[in-house]
Amino acid sequence: MASNILPPALKRVVENLSKLPGIGEKTATRLALFILRSPEDQAKELADSILNLHKSIRLCSICFTFSDQDPCPICSNPKRNKEIVCVVEDPGDLLAMEKAGEFKGRYHVLHGVLSPRDGIGPDELRLSQLKNRIEKEKIKEIIIATSPTVAGEATAAYISKILSDTDVKITRIACGIPMGMDIKYADPVTLKRALEARRPL
Repeated sequence: MASNILPPALKRVVENLSKLPGIGEKTATRLALFILRSPEDQAKELADSILNLHKSIRLCSICFTFSDQDPCPICSNPKRNKEIVCVVEDPGDLLAMEKAGEFKGRYHVLHGVLSPRDGIGPDELRLSQLKNRIEKEKIKEIIIATSPTVAGEATAAYISKILSDTDVKITRIACGIPMGMDIKYADPVTLKRALEARRPL
């Protein structure tokens, strides 16, 4: 294997980069070589910025997203609607929702989905904290925005079940055909969800 001819220090960087999601050995090698060819101060800045992540970033005590302040900027913003909370799988989903610019409420980050095979049950997610927030913050609506995967759907169903004894309104984001996609290429589940989420024009 080509990695066997790499100097140990370079090989270590390749191995560590390969652990990142979506990064294979080929891409990791290309990135490692780019870092090696870069000026030393640039490589040092990259290393320092990575180390600083664990030192300066923490979880917001309200919504559990990553932030350098507590509460995070969204939870501490008085203009956000406190009565509506959008439940997402991870901070990346929160960023995607914010980028869309439509949601003006608050969030609750689960940090995963139910996956018994991977040892992720209800106790590994932030579900008890979600239930506590409903009464404490007088939340009126919970929008479940987990992904339309088997695990995401199972998590959404479980959340709906554990909140069934509350007065909170529980909704699920609509899933349908992406903009620009030809209908004939959509899978049956996507078409079914698109029909269920139809609205008047």
